[in-house]
Amino acid sequence: MESYLRVNPEVFLNFKDATDDEPVIMLNLLRYKERVEETGETGKEGYSIYLKAATPFLERAEATVLFFGVPKHMLIGPVDEALWDAVIVVRYNSFAHFMGMVKAEGYPSYLRERALEDSRLIHCKSINK
Repeated sequence: MESYLRVNPEVFLNFKDATDDEPVIMLNLLRYKERVEETGETGKEGYSIYLKAATPFLERAEATVLFFGVPKHMLIGPVDEALWDAVIVVRYNSFAHFMGMVKAEGYPSYLRERALEDSRLIHCKSINK
């Protein structure tokens, strides 16, 4: 099974060109590692450590976590497909705010990668203006 933990550079260029100066909404789908080899903790515990370390960066970027929860039931879709472990929706005021956060010195992206087996990061755009 292929996993995705890093940004696709080609898709990133399209993302950058499509954001203008409007808010950026990011949908995060997360699948935790069963065990983090480097530390012995669970992936869920490792992700909690990442969130704690990332919180000051989110605050400086004026980001808002709109939702952080656990999927419970597949109401539409294949019932035999495993649900993601967690879903997070984060709002950034602009592309610049998002990029300022992820490019900031000391941003703990390595903790995120270490805790996750797989992920999706999906840029969403509101259709309500």
